[in-house]
Amino acid sequence: QVQLVESGGGLVQAGGSLRLSCTASGSTFSNYVMGWFRQAPGKERESVATISRYGMTTYYTDFVKGRFTISRDNAKNTVSLQMNSLKPEDTAVYYCAAKLTPRTVAFTRANDYDYWGQGTQVTVSS
Repeated sequence: QVQLVESGGGLVQAGGSLRLSCTASGSTFSNYVMGWFRQAPGKERESVATISRYGMTTYYTDFVKGRFTISRDNAKNTVSLQMNSLKPEDTAVYYCAAKLTPRTVAFTRANDYDYWGQGTQVTVSS
């Protein structure tokens, strides 16, 4: 079973940048598809970006394309989300998630993922 710990959230002005990181432990990291999801108050959890086991395939939801970049380092057991050109509507709790799979695809739905971190708050002021 993998444990996930996110870091890097905070308060930033609109147009600014943040980099979120998620460190995994307890299992072989490259066996997991990884994803970033977010949940704003009163809204459902939604996909942000996901990445396949060896980083060959990525998925971005439409509202972050061109602004966010997901990456992973299997040697360091980390997955990161670089967020640029942040908007107030990006304000949410961001979660790192993992799915154990032999497949080399980037699963896109939150319901596909088995393990979750505790979340990190991102607040973008206007």
